[in-house]
Amino acid sequence: MSLHLPSCYKLGPVLPLCVAAAVRDLTTSVCSLLALTFSARIMAPGGGGGICKEVIESHLASVDFDMATSSAELRGSPLRKAATGLCGKLGSSSMNDVHELLECPVCVNLMYPPIYQCPNGHTVCSNCKTRVHNCCPTCRNELGNIRCLALEKVAESLELPCKYQILGCRDIFPYYSKLKHEKNCRYRPYSCPYAGAECSVTGDIPFLVTHLKNDHKVDMHDGCTFNHRYVKSNPHEVENATWMLTVFNCFGRQFCLHFEAFHIGMAPVYMAFLRFMGDEDEARQFSYSLEVGGSGRKFMWQGVPRSIRDSHRKVRDSQDGLIIQRNLALFFSGGDRQELKLKVAGRIWKEQ
Repeated sequence: MSLHLPSCYKLGPVLPLCVAAAVRDLTTSVCSLLALTFSARIMAPGGGGGICKEVIESHLASVDFDMATSSAELRGSPLRKAATGLCGKLGSSSMNDVHELLECPVCVNLMYPPIYQCPNGHTVCSNCKTRVHNCCPTCRNELGNIRCLALEKVAESLELPCKYQILGCRDIFPYYSKLKHEKNCRYRPYSCPYAGAECSVTGDIPFLVTHLKNDHKVDMHDGCTFNHRYVKSNPHEVENATWMLTVFNCFGRQFCLHFEAFHIGMAPVYMAFLRFMGDEDEARQFSYSLEVGGSGRKFMWQGVPRSIRDSHRKVRDSQDGLIIQRNLALFFSGGDRQELKLKVAGRIWKEQ
């Protein structure tokens, strides 16, 4: 039985590099390419109605071949699967097939150009190509620098949901815009704001509040005003330090108070700052003030809390908070200036 292509598909004299290498297994190569094309057009805007409106030009280098094959060979082929998805359920099955084709076998993430392939047609993303030392993770052949241009072209026609759809994002994006959106999607999980250790836990705000309380044992306080005392018996011996995080419940939201010792240039300093457990646009609805003093003197800071989307190190390095040099902090502490006893008072309010 001969395989007859739809009139909208034409075969020319030269195939792209990523298909030419697989010509030895002729039936598999052609069926795989058609499956990609069917799946891409199914997922393109307008559904499957315009599937035959474009001409797909494939090129085969110096090869003449007969398109004959048996129905037995086609029975389990990708072409049959694509056709089943086209004539039956046009949604999830086709989506899953395309996802599988675009998934890197190493990191299991969706691949973006440049997409590389080995001589046997196995693909891998550009990041993992280096990680596997230019060796195909599937067949162990050398990868070289063969680009899978056909797969890259198929990806251009896709529109996919955000990977945070399960968390509430309902937007659909062109394949190559999806990754950029996901880096800033407002529904993406938050990172744990605890600064005392490198914590890799992520989640929504209620989950992180419980995590901070149960796992990090942070101090939790209710109210929008506070007085916090920071004590250190040997401040001259401490070059870099992070005090225990304190979380305040205020206006039904949570705010993290940080206090750290570090250096700006050669000068040892202390810094206090506030971070908001939410996004930046919500953080801008609030303001806060911090105040330290002693011996009849007072030092004050007023600002806008930073979102926990920004790491505590990023906020600290931007110096967006109350910064006090160590000598002045010890002066405020009183006594012989050999012990840090610094009281930080603060207030949080909502802008009208």
